Amino acid sequence: MNMTRGFAMKSEEVLRVELEVFKRQHRDLDEAIGALVERGTSDQLTIQRLKKQKLRLKDQIALIEDLLTPDIIA
Repeated sequence: MNMTRGFAMKSEEVLRVELEVFKRQHRDLDEAIGALVERGTSDQLTIQRLKKQKLRLKDQIALIEDLLTPDIIA
């Protein structure tokens, strides 16, 4: 996967910083989606797009966490 190769070439410190940025963006999107839904007057297409963006961030977060977690042979 191209995304994996791009992350794998970065240092651990850079990955940790990016991980925190992605987590913050994910939380912000969650709050924005919640606010739009709570108002009830929002555009469903906008909410759908924000949810897709949130899912992409979740995938990136999971990928970085996997790279930062050492493989342990049990």
